[in-house]
Amino acid sequence: MTPTQLRAFACVVRHGSVKGAAQELGITEPAVSMHLKQLRTELDDPLFSRTPSGLAFTPGGLRLASRASEILDLQSRTVTEVSEAGHGRRMLRLASSDLFAEHAAPGLISLFTQRARDLDVELSVHPVSEFHALVASRTVDVALGPTVKGAGGPVAQQPFLSYDVIVVASPEHPAAAGKVALEQLPEQTWNLGPGASGPAGEASEMLRHLAVPESNQRIFQSDAAALAETRRGMGLSIAVGFTVRDDLRHDRLKPIDAPQLVSRGSWATWALSGSHQPSASAELIRFVATPRATQAMVRGEAAGVGRFRPAVHVTLWS
Repeated sequence: MTPTQLRAFACVVRHGSVKGAAQELGITEPAVSMHLKQLRTELDDPLFSRTPSGLAFTPGGLRLASRASEILDLQSRTVTEVSEAGHGRRMLRLASSDLFAEHAAPGLISLFTQRARDLDVELSVHPVSEFHALVASRTVDVALGPTVKGAGGPVAQQPFLSYDVIVVASPEHPAAAGKVALEQLPEQTWNLGPGASGPAGEASEMLRHLAVPESNQRIFQSDAAALAETRRGMGLSIAVGFTVRDDLRHDRLKPIDAPQLVSRGSWATWALSGSHQPSASAELIRFVATPRATQAMVRGEAAGVGRFRPAVHVTLWS
């Protein structure tokens, strides 16, 4: 029974199909079926059968399903710990939403790595809809981004910072002076960061609530670029309150006042529940809720990649 066979079986259990497992693993469906056949032969158990309602597991298949992830997790942790012990370093792999990566991650990671000098941090940006799969498959150790209701299973969310989501415009924009009715706002031009293009995130719910058509949405490479366009008087933006604090204070932007245009959200850590977390993950989850971490995240302006210590590696995934 090899790790490759167990990984294929665990993916089939997670997706409920050979096709879904093949897509996650990046291999062909016949290759997944071959690994399953080898497991069935070695264990002398069919493991599961296909029904119109999905997969039906045998008692042996249920037991293997519960153990496969544990075995793979133990193998992964062992390999990592052996490598870390040999090089005197630890690696923490983080996933993040676009907005968190742009505004909060630089300060948080910089401060956290100052406390753990033996730690390297690898940060990649992903849609929030991928967080559960990334953590469950151990592609990343922790994901940082918006809290999503209904997510569960082996992945636990732990909120650590609440925020207001608001709509802003330049002082010269008619909407800032109350000359645009609420029902007319969807007809305006909306300047948005890359996170607004996904099904979940800080801006997506607001766009759905207002029924803003895609033809009126302009997606920029970053939240900062979208806000810069809005400061020039071109359109509206959706922003997390503390990220535009200085703009509001100096009248570079104005909030559009209406109860329907303010919502409450929170950022959370996404990680494997129970004792399956690497030590560095548990350290980060404890640290991110401290006052010092909050102060580092809520600085009001985004920090550039150059602010990272050399131990931090940033990978942007499109």
